[in-house]
Amino acid sequence: MASKIRLIVGLGNLGSEYAETRHNAGFWFIDAISKKYGLKLQLEKKFFGLIGKIGNDILLLEPQTFMNISGKSVLAVASFYRILPHQILVVHDELDFEPGIIKLKQGGGDGGHNGLRDIDKVIGKDYWRLRLGIGHPGDKNKVADYVLKKPSTDDLIDINNAIDKGLSVLDLILSDNSEDFNMAMKKLHTR
Repeated sequence: MASKIRLIVGLGNLGSEYAETRHNAGFWFIDAISKKYGLKLQLEKKFFGLIGKIGNDILLLEPQTFMNISGKSVLAVASFYRILPHQILVVHDELDFEPGIIKLKQGGGDGGHNGLRDIDKVIGKDYWRLRLGIGHPGDKNKVADYVLKKPSTDDLIDINNAIDKGLSVLDLILSDNSEDFNMAMKKLHTR
């Protein structure tokens, strides 16, 4: 059963050289939410990240740390606002899904994702994940280079379609009603 999500974290890397790379899909999702709600994220140094708020109780976060220490920012916000891990949704790039696939799950392994690994280390694994497919290069030795490159035009279109699909069920994800949350999951997992 879902608990009310109070913090949505998008994972990505700092700097203009990474802005359009696959590893920044989590940032792209937060940017899309910000655009949808007419928000401008503000740098909050005590949270090591860019922060925004939907209404009175939903926080948005883009950690402004290196990817492999994303947990520092997540922990700072969660501790300050007394947000429990199962009230956190982390949006990240997912190698195991083709571009255009978006899925929601709670817990699980980090799949080699350094941002998730660090978050697991500081708050545990009980948080929710919104996994945005970016595809796989086909060779595990090419993954590090692959995630730090821009997607092809077709892949970018598919990733943006997945982001739009996620936005279309965001109200259900943020609902207090667990039936709405389950409906969001069903819609995301249906092709």
